[in-house]
Amino acid sequence: MNNESNLSLTESFERYFKVELATSDIQKEQVYRVRYRVYCEEFQYEGVDLFPDGLEKDEYDQNSRHCLIIHRNSGLPAGCVRLVPAIGSADVAPLPLEKYCSSSLDQQFLSRLNLERSTVCEISRLAVDGAFRRRPGETITRFGEITGLCVSTQEQRTFSLIAVACFLAATALTEIDNRTNVFAMMEPFLPRMMHRSGIDFHQVGRDIDYHGIRAPYFITTQSALTSMHRDLLDLYFWIRQSILAEMR
Repeated sequence: MNNESNLSLTESFERYFKVELATSDIQKEQVYRVRYRVYCEEFQYEGVDLFPDGLEKDEYDQNSRHCLIIHRNSGLPAGCVRLVPAIGSADVAPLPLEKYCSSSLDQQFLSRLNLERSTVCEISRLAVDGAFRRRPGETITRFGEITGLCVSTQEQRTFSLIAVACFLAATALTEIDNRTNVFAMMEPFLPRMMHRSGIDFHQVGRDIDYHGIRAPYFITTQSALTSMHRDLLDLYFWIRQSILAEMR
């Protein structure tokens, strides 16, 4: 067996986590429960009274694809993300950022893109459960590390990859579904984190106070994969293969 210190990033992450395409009612309930804990209980972006069953969900979930990051040793869901496909024109069937954050969008830039709606999607509801984050800094970002579980130092190092793995899972879905023109409303932290991984989003609008300060971003799947650092590209291929295996 390889010494843990000699494992690649992908081997380390695979040792402690698995990626699931959430298709069953039980898996989707896990997704909605993580979101409830993060968006409602911790950060109070949504009122807890709006979801008496403890499941944060909305009208976009039915047509979305959802992914879960599962911690192997505990069986706990560590993170989740969804891909919302554009299923009609922005006027008739807007994406979440088009519906709730339209005032922040650079409409002239978007018009110049002239995107075919069947290739458009939005990555949203990326969340990392509080059990997998350190307490200091939580008021700044949801994407920290862990002190709440009893784990080895080596295992703890992989927990900072959960948010990245969520994004890579969503990226894999954009490729699989040919929804390669990708939008997201993101807190400032996430684009900076992605930049360190070689992935550069293009800001397509101004900052807005929506569930905290966020801005709209755009990226194509191809540009993300072309510029992604090699170790993360290996992790991406493993995540993509995991999702494809579940779709067979």
